[in-house]
Amino acid sequence: MDETLMGQTLEDRLVDIIHGVPSTMQVLRTVRDLNLPDWMIFSGAVYQPVWNHLTGRAPDYGIRDYDVAYHDASDTSYEAEDVVIRKVAAAFEPPLRDLVEVRNQARVHLWFGQKFGADEPYPPLLTSAHALERFVATAFCVGVRLEPDDSLRVWAPFGLDDLFAMQLKPNPKRVKGAGGWDRTTASAKARWPEITIAGD
Repeated sequence: MDETLMGQTLEDRLVDIIHGVPSTMQVLRTVRDLNLPDWMIFSGAVYQPVWNHLTGRAPDYGIRDYDVAYHDASDTSYEAEDVVIRKVAAAFEPPLRDLVEVRNQARVHLWFGQKFGADEPYPPLLTSAHALERFVATAFCVGVRLEPDDSLRVWAPFGLDDLFAMQLKPNPKRVKGAGGWDRTTASAKARWPEITIAGD
């Protein structure tokens, strides 16, 4: 896909789209004020608004939750994470309070295999951005953080071409077929029939 549209890079377009999603922006502003270490929002709350924009759907169509990541390796206990989870929850009113999911990326390796099946190793994550290299499809591997000056910082380790082309391709850093590829891609296809899935 062409990297630019009327002089805009894909990152510029992503930033404009996210700015147009009131719920996502509210989450970003609220979490920024909490000053969590190495935080960002990633997953569906970032890539799904792009698909909605491209297909003419409501900005928050299909968003089931808002994944808030932070990274604090100083204490990887569940108890420490739970303090942060409660702190974040207290900063929101319903319905967003029930939709914001907070996880310390420094402790994901402690529970990932047990929860999702140990079909591949899951080494400790060194940063929140490191987690973006673990999602099953390259289009999913994007995160954003609202900076103090209201600019949006974007992380996309595999670029944004697949996201804007609405193509689901396997993450080259993951074991082929691992991580619930069939289930995850089928779920996305059911909500956005316009996407294409590699190998279909």
